[in-house]
Amino acid sequence: ALQSRGYQKLVLQVGRGSLPQPQPSSSSAVAVEVFRFKDSLAADLQNADLVISHAGAGSCLETLEKGKPLIVVINDKLMDNHQLELAKQLHRDGYVLYCNCSTLVETLQSMDLSALKPFPPGQPEKFASFLDK
Repeated sequence: ALQSRGYQKLVLQVGRGSLPQPQPSSSSAVAVEVFRFKDSLAADLQNADLVISHAGAGSCLETLEKGKPLIVVINDKLMDNHQLELAKQLHRDGYVLYCNCSTLVETLQSMDLSALKPFPPGQPEKFASFLDK
């Protein structure tokens, strides 16, 4: 699905997850780079044309603040799924696309990233002013 959309490289942060085994294929033109953890993902986000992430608030906001298109993949197995609530709201507001693992390929195939709205910049001074009052 990535290759058919013109993507040439996939960078995966797997954390404590199992490392994917490369599948030899002469038809795949998508290079895969895998890492566990980095002190910062800022450079990776800056270089990304598309970010696919879980729906953690920090991950979503950091990606959106960098102006990158975002597909949020929901973990259906979480109890009291706050990630789903966040993903649905960001989607309703027009900032992200969201799916679950079983619909990710379909989402990649049908996505229209031009329909996503830019995320407005944060205004921390408003919060500081509120606290001062």
